[in-house]
Amino acid sequence: MPKASANLENLYRIFTVPEGPDSTLRAIDQAIADDVAGFLQTHIVAIERNLEEIEADFSSCTIPEEPTYVSDYTEFVKENLVAQSVHTSAPGFIGHMTSALPYFMLPMARLMTALNQNVVKVETSKAFTPMERQVLAMLHNLVFRKQEDFYSSWIHNSQHALGAFCSGGTIANVTALWVARNRLFAPRGDFRGIAQEGLFSALRNRGAEGVAVLVSERGHYSFGKAADLLGLGRDNLVKVRTDSANRIDMQQLREEHRRLMERNILPLALVGIAGTTETGNIDPLDAMADFAAEIGCHFHVDAAWGGPTLFSSRHRHLLAGIQRADSVTIDAHKQLYVPMGAGMVIFKDPTAMSAIEHHAAYILRHGSKDLGSHTLEGSRPGMSMLVHAGFSIIGRKGYEILIDMGIDKAKSFAAMIDRHPDFELTSVPELNILTYRYCPQPVQQALAIASQGVRDAINTILDQVSQLLQKHQREAGKTFVSRTRLPIARYGQELTVLRVVLANPLTTGDILEAILAEQCEIVQDAEIRSLLQQIEEIMGKY
Repeated sequence: MPKASANLENLYRIFTVPEGPDSTLRAIDQAIADDVAGFLQTHIVAIERNLEEIEADFSSCTIPEEPTYVSDYTEFVKENLVAQSVHTSAPGFIGHMTSALPYFMLPMARLMTALNQNVVKVETSKAFTPMERQVLAMLHNLVFRKQEDFYSSWIHNSQHALGAFCSGGTIANVTALWVARNRLFAPRGDFRGIAQEGLFSALRNRGAEGVAVLVSERGHYSFGKAADLLGLGRDNLVKVRTDSANRIDMQQLREEHRRLMERNILPLALVGIAGTTETGNIDPLDAMADFAAEIGCHFHVDAAWGGPTLFSSRHRHLLAGIQRADSVTIDAHKQLYVPMGAGMVIFKDPTAMSAIEHHAAYILRHGSKDLGSHTLEGSRPGMSMLVHAGFSIIGRKGYEILIDMGIDKAKSFAAMIDRHPDFELTSVPELNILTYRYCPQPVQQALAIASQGVRDAINTILDQVSQLLQKHQREAGKTFVSRTRLPIARYGQELTVLRVVLANPLTTGDILEAILAEQCEIVQDAEIRSLLQQIEEIMGKY
């Protein structure tokens, strides 16, 4: 079919009307609206093409010269994007922090796109601005539980903001440390503040050699980005060793702080993790809050994953101490079941974000309620609408059920792994994330009594088994688990392990059984059998 001619009438039609009631795009839109799960299951195929083959469809660097028909492009999307996408909402896709979306999120997201509000300023988001402020207040109340009069005073205060919406946890964490940095180096005397004079002048004013952030070695990689962007230097992101439960070691934390003091380096912030990315564990937040108060630094909690645990009456206690944080990150596109990407950071002190306030003559004027005056990002979509929809439709009790279900499912899967003779649990779930590996029972028995040298040799080969097992399962496209490397205390070394995230309410016990059964089939592959034979030979020598 020839391309449409580039004239004003055809371009006008693109912005006003679809090509017809039977257009491909409208048919797709209707199919998704009617049954999103069915549409995805029908159109996303098992991984048949590798990344290099797919890249060939996107290899031209020339922008098409002429307009084309929407239906033509839609066919391209179906064949080259939809068919080869990852089915992240499938109940057997349990390897990453994605899940099935509530069905109502799709029409809400379409409406949000159609309205195209820019939440940087009230002039382009008259209703979305107070809604975003309300959502931030709801989250603030979930974490900090202030009195009602606190929120009536601050929720719509034109001078301040209780937090900020961001594109995700990375920008939320950067924003938290940005606020902490600017408050630590606030104007005093002749010094006009770090925002005006920069880090070099700020350190000279304080007579310090540097500034550091303390976080556990299981902390998210976004803190490295933050240290880089804020001029602290990645070397001054101090990664504190963890204990056998993947939580920050408080004794090691004190030791690292002592070393900073000896080098005349100021502690900017202490970061607690509420739901580590790899294992879902929670740092001792209360003890960390005590220590942050003792050394006089900002206490930030990265609860991007685990924050919604606060909805659960049964499990809220796991996050004890989070209410003492100065700032908290929560990702809506994780356990609030909102589409990518929506992160939020909230501050206990409603005046804290004044430290990063910025203005412009044509927008973000002094005294306005423009949300952009307290955010790193400028133009932003109204993602708060989707969070507001979740809060309103699912409700606190609905989120409580989802959280409890995920944690119960993780414990059930951990017990399933423990019962299976050929799998080994490598991290006990605290929330709904766990790790394990394929390790036949005779090998487990040999490792229990082997010398460290023999253990190292066997575990090195088992690492290769885990890598191949995960790779083959991903390529088969039926189910999916991820993998990572973790220090395992009982072996005294870092191992490659399989990782699962159980947040999808559609994942059943039968599906989990099927995932283990599939893995048992995969290890019969000749390449993996060869590796297991090498282990048997090592065991035979000792």
